[in-house]
Amino acid sequence: MEKCNHTAMTMVTEFILMGITDNPGLQPPLFGIFLIIYLVTVTGNLGMVILSNLDSKLHTPMYFFLRHLSITDLGYSTVIGPKMMANFVVHKNTISYNWCAAQLALFEIFIISELFILSAMAYDRYVAICKPLLYMVIMEEKVRWMLVLVPYLYSTLVSLVLTVKLFRLSFGGSNIIRYFYCDCIPLLSMLCSDTHELELIILVFSGCNLLSSLLIVLVSYLFILVAILKMKSTEGRYKAFSTCSSHLTVVVVFYGTLLFIYLQPKSNHTFDIDKMASVFYTLVIPMLNPLIYSLRNKEVKEATHRIGKNICKLCI
Repeated sequence: MEKCNHTAMTMVTEFILMGITDNPGLQPPLFGIFLIIYLVTVTGNLGMVILSNLDSKLHTPMYFFLRHLSITDLGYSTVIGPKMMANFVVHKNTISYNWCAAQLALFEIFIISELFILSAMAYDRYVAICKPLLYMVIMEEKVRWMLVLVPYLYSTLVSLVLTVKLFRLSFGGSNIIRYFYCDCIPLLSMLCSDTHELELIILVFSGCNLLSSLLIVLVSYLFILVAILKMKSTEGRYKAFSTCSSHLTVVVVFYGTLLFIYLQPKSNHTFDIDKMASVFYTLVIPMLNPLIYSLRNKEVKEATHRIGKNICKLCI
């Protein structure tokens, strides 16, 4: 391990985020692209939260989980997006020591919560397709709240453990983070202390979170597949499959990206590749989710039309 300068090690009060690129020619167009992506993300996810609360016909278990998926999407994209875009318009994008820790903690809370909310949504689809007559009984309000509150509480605990453990270690040498936000992987390379224990903790938590939530998804869809194959009606099979296709698309992209980034040794990480993958799941996926789940959904379109008509009546 490289020996750290003790003076620099005790004087770190802020970090410099290098961002996505240091090419001046790319910064203005990238700022415009990511600003549009973020605005669409906020509009889509906030719209989903408001719409599913206001329209009584969307007060179903599926839209309950979609609402919380939108909350987590909005949460981690907001923790990352505005600060990342600042890097395109300021000469030196600094982030304070405390806010760097807060950004990491909040990001971990939202991203881990999303993993288990996606697995809760897979279980919801399993109950809807395999046990349709008991659907509203099994997915009663208490069960739905348990399926989202447990991930929120668990993710908060894990986030605090990782953040406190990391920021109690000593930083030294350069305070430049070769990334566009404070994440565990780039911060590990800046530590002067022995990081083997912390790397193991991150690997164990990341592996358990990803694999356990993914296992729930896979088991749920295994039962769904069996149920669909047993259906005699082609129309019934198509309807059952169509209710799962959007969720499956998001699961494959989201879990695939996270597995690629986190379940590999630090020595194998290439920051440029990791940055592109991270941009995809921190900014692009939160924008796509409301489009995939909501805007192509007939019920959401009808609810939007009803709410719009009611607003027009109030204005008149």
